[in-house]
Amino acid sequence: MMQQGNDRKIRAFILVVATVPFLVACSGGSGSKVGDLEQSSAREIFEQGELELARGDANDAAGYFEEIERLFPYSEYAKRGLIMQAYAYHQDREYDRSRAAAQRFLSIYPADGDAAYAQYLLALSYYDQIDDVGRDQGVTRDALKAFRDLLERYPDSEYARSAELKYDLAFDHLAAKEMEVGRYYLKRGHYASAASRFRTVVEVFQTTSHTPEALHRLVESYLALGAVSDAQAAGAILGYNYRSSEWYEESYRLLAAQNLEAEARGDGWLTTIYRQTVRGEWL
Repeated sequence: MMQQGNDRKIRAFILVVATVPFLVACSGGSGSKVGDLEQSSAREIFEQGELELARGDANDAAGYFEEIERLFPYSEYAKRGLIMQAYAYHQDREYDRSRAAAQRFLSIYPADGDAAYAQYLLALSYYDQIDDVGRDQGVTRDALKAFRDLLERYPDSEYARSAELKYDLAFDHLAAKEMEVGRYYLKRGHYASAASRFRTVVEVFQTTSHTPEALHRLVESYLALGAVSDAQAAGAILGYNYRSSEWYEESYRLLAAQNLEAEARGDGWLTTIYRQTVRGEWL
């Protein structure tokens, strides 16, 4: 029961600090700095770390929590300090250090009550670096994996819902990257390369918000390539699932301009998807 009480206290403190950054008024200076703590107890160091966090000095706070691990290894305060260290470094946007602390916590205390939170911080250390679709998306894939691990290992944790939402946003982000590259190729007349990117969105990221546009861009790309039946099949899927969207209207206009209808014929990959859709087995 004492362990559960400690875990709850840590999470409660983190919540308070996250929502009210400056709980303690400034007292004439910038706060105590990590110095010679050899004569201090683990509790005193931990409380000083909490104080620095409350003052808004996450970097110094992390330093104190690190000192507990050095001076009092394997103690209860060392464990509590390690998870707080991961949190403090994340607050300071020192994502590599936050991730390292979280991973160390998971390695040493995999069954602890705060293991789910450590995994959540690990995932956030990637997620919070996802800034725009123009950069390499390796960090997005790392975030997806870390969130998936959390959902698989700790499905009933208090962080599962947030992890699920962030997973969906990161997944959507990857689809956005595929769309950006596809549009780039399309504008430059590289229709086959463009179609390949849009196909990836339809096949891999079909649950994201980018699917309607991807289908429309396939209509554009395939018409440019002379792959008429594939263009018609893409239009048919778009009409079946997203008839009220602006993308269907655009695709209908393009097809009608060439006296074509949105229909699925032949045995292409889009025709197969269309047949599955009609049977309710897709999207």
